[in-house]
Amino acid sequence: MEQYEIDHLATVRAAAPESVVLLASDGSFPLAAPGKIALFGAGARRTVKGGTGSGDVNSRHVVTVEEGLENAGFEITTKAWLDAYDEVANANHVAFVADLKKQAKAAGVPAIIFGMGAVEPAPAYDLPLEGEGEAAVYVLSRDSGEGNDRKPQAGDVLLTDSEVRDIKALASRFERFLLVLNVGGVVDLTPVGDLPNILLLSQLGAITGDVFADVLLGKVYPSGRLSTTWAAWGSYPDAGDFGDPDDTYYTEGVYVGYRYLDSVGKEPIFPFGHGLGYTTFEIGEAAIAVEGGEIALTTSVTNTGSRVGKEVVQVYVSVPAGDLDQPFQALAAFAKTEELAAGASQELTLRFDLTDLASYDAAKVATVLEAGDYVVRVGSSSRATKVAGVLTLGESAIVRNAHDVLGDPGFTDWRPEQPVAVVVPDDAPRLEIQASDLRREDAGKAVDLTEALEYTCGLSDDELSYLVLGQYHDSADKQSVIGQASEDLVGAAGQTTTRLEGLRTLVMPDGPAGLRLASKVGVDADGPFPVGAAFEGLFAELLDEESLAALGVDPSVAPRVPERTFEQWATAIPIGTAVAQTWNPEVARAYGDLVGAEMEHFGAHLWLAPAFNLHRTILCGRNFEYMSEDPLLAGRMAAGITHGVQAHPGRGVTVKHFAFNNQETNRLNSNSHVSQRAARDLYLRSFEIVVREAQPHALMTSYNLVNGVHTSESAELLETILREEWGYQGLVMTDWVVDGITRTDAPHPRATAPATIKAGNELFMPGCENDRQAILAALRGEEGAIVALSREELAKQAARVVRMVWQLAGR
Repeated sequence: MEQYEIDHLATVRAAAPESVVLLASDGSFPLAAPGKIALFGAGARRTVKGGTGSGDVNSRHVVTVEEGLENAGFEITTKAWLDAYDEVANANHVAFVADLKKQAKAAGVPAIIFGMGAVEPAPAYDLPLEGEGEAAVYVLSRDSGEGNDRKPQAGDVLLTDSEVRDIKALASRFERFLLVLNVGGVVDLTPVGDLPNILLLSQLGAITGDVFADVLLGKVYPSGRLSTTWAAWGSYPDAGDFGDPDDTYYTEGVYVGYRYLDSVGKEPIFPFGHGLGYTTFEIGEAAIAVEGGEIALTTSVTNTGSRVGKEVVQVYVSVPAGDLDQPFQALAAFAKTEELAAGASQELTLRFDLTDLASYDAAKVATVLEAGDYVVRVGSSSRATKVAGVLTLGESAIVRNAHDVLGDPGFTDWRPEQPVAVVVPDDAPRLEIQASDLRREDAGKAVDLTEALEYTCGLSDDELSYLVLGQYHDSADKQSVIGQASEDLVGAAGQTTTRLEGLRTLVMPDGPAGLRLASKVGVDADGPFPVGAAFEGLFAELLDEESLAALGVDPSVAPRVPERTFEQWATAIPIGTAVAQTWNPEVARAYGDLVGAEMEHFGAHLWLAPAFNLHRTILCGRNFEYMSEDPLLAGRMAAGITHGVQAHPGRGVTVKHFAFNNQETNRLNSNSHVSQRAARDLYLRSFEIVVREAQPHALMTSYNLVNGVHTSESAELLETILREEWGYQGLVMTDWVVDGITRTDAPHPRATAPATIKAGNELFMPGCENDRQAILAALRGEEGAIVALSREELAKQAARVVRMVWQLAGR
């Protein structure tokens, strides 16, 4: 193991406990010392480090919970149970893969496409719970991945009868029992929600098992808080739909997650922001100060328990309903304390701008703050707060003028008929806010493309067309395997063209749980290439001949024989949801710094991460990559990661997927119907935060359409909102639109290279000769061309690519 691996694994091991959420505790844990332990559950030996798909990371080794406990000195007394469960799980997996192939054949879809990211439900089993120890631990595990969505069925969102039976039996038999959740998304814990000890371990990358052992022994302490609400499946809104392959209607509007549950008075199992520790805290009375539209809330936090720990202070604001209905409350600010010893206190000042709580008013084509009382609450979760004060706005204020863009979703957003009333104590402090202090202007400025335009205007049409596509093979019928298109860094997702002499290339490994690279590389006379399977796990199992053909791989070609080999091991960091569970942008920055250092080590320029689409529904198969149901938390954590990576010269992030990529079902052709208000107040808000706070070097559009137009083909989204309103300065690229795997029979078409280039999406990835010919046809105005594309438009987009190449790779 190389020194950078040792150092980076140590960084993750030290930071990861901040992601671990103690959901319920009766004080039975931590344990004083290692001893005999009864260990059960799928995640004990088959621990999931993170979800599947393009964001998976090839780690040198993954420490399971079983291994982590043994490393820490525990004697596991349930080896027979774990061995027997392996037999059950292995048989279930063989049947699962066979069934996927059968379904794919019946559907006429290559198995690799049909089964990408498919969730294998936890199997039913009936094994004797034999074993003894000072305590018992049951590790509940769930996996999910890119390409498929979760289902509200047993073994996925719901618990199986086997799991419920054994968890309850163990809780009755052992005085000390801990349910551990090795999951990337919400599981309905209703049948066991009253357990005294529940720990959300999450999926923490390569050192998951060691972190759990550290937490169990109290060497470290859990200080994470939920970044999404955990509720019973039946508690989620009926408004809005999910999973339709062609059209998804976001009719629930702004009522997502806690915004919905708090507004209609439904009790979650565990609320947004919830988390305990090995100690207890008291948040003191808060004092509010107002300076213009800036609000400062000062409070103290005292450790009232007997152990060290950290608390997260959360500020929520109830916005008054006027012409616009409003959720009961929205997160406005948060801060995590430093480590506090028993009895110690810390004063915190949390600041927020009231204008960040403005809502989009379609009638005014502006974001507005309506007159009335803004009730400020402070506490430790969305359901554990107290009123700190009231900000009174005497007249409504227009905060920012906007543009009437993104189209009509075809419906009016749902609103609750009898929303929960906002009650204000009579003795709550009141402060006045002046409407004149709330006006904001966009300060964005256009990027200076003068020098880059001089360069591109001197190029031929052919050269310009290559510049706006990724590097690809010349053959029109050959395209690199999705996610493996880079030639300069084996296993990286892609890179910009190498066809222009003197212009360097930008290398792009995938993410967001670390760098996705080929772990073993061979070198022959033709250069480097991956040795072994390009993909592992279920992806590799589904690579039949039809799938290989769809991905442009010719199985008749003899495998290359390396003259020498070398290894490329990257560090698997916690999944996106776990990063957000830290509620600590500085931890996010540290993970970004780690990734930036590995980018330098391997010669990468743009990391295709962070991913932070909102958790609109718990069924989205890619939620493990994403961070939160709340745009403020997601945006600030993504900004932390961005700052960490981009502190390394020549390295940048690619925030994704812009936008409304909230389901995986038919993601390349799915049309998201979203109101302008829900779009701006929720789904675009997280991106706006990271753009304004951190200016990521690149941004990736999503596969889906929004109100009938592909996001990658929407000039209103890319030029008007992103660049004009927010002042974005970086590069825009598409997600990987691989020609061989895109459907042509869907009601909504796939995105095309000429239309994306015209709209302001300057890099169509990964690119192929068919895409280039379509660009040239549009440029020449040929009959049947998809759009009309001028040379000036093409030169401008190519100049944006050149500018970023110069900025990151040099000249």
